[in-house]
Amino acid sequence: MKNNLDDVGKLVLRLTLGILILLHGIAKLRHGIAPIEGMVAGMGMPAFFAYGVYVGEVLGPLLLIAGFYARIGAALVAANMLFAFALAHLAQLTSLNEQGGWALELQGMFLFTAIALVFMGPGRISVNRR
Repeated sequence: MKNNLDDVGKLVLRLTLGILILLHGIAKLRHGIAPIEGMVAGMGMPAFFAYGVYVGEVLGPLLLIAGFYARIGAALVAANMLFAFALAHLAQLTSLNEQGGWALELQGMFLFTAIALVFMGPGRISVNRR
């Protein structure tokens, strides 16, 4: 029974992270990534690196949701979040919000949930069934 509950827990984590990050990816598909291209270029990298956001916010979440190579999907999301920290949130890294919580708690939750899923894997309720 414990293994079944572990697999349900992994499914809940995969679906939650996958769906929430995918919503960001859909927004970028609909509205473009011009602001991200500017941030990437501002850090001295080629602007085409901004297209990596589609990998981290569309492909990665789809892999997570399906449980198909979910560890890779989680790693893509984690890498995407590290870029988000570096490009858009570096100034807030040590800041607290009005309620006393970390200003980047949502981004941190996304990052560390993705890292946990890299280590745990998708569970048996997945396409790969691992």
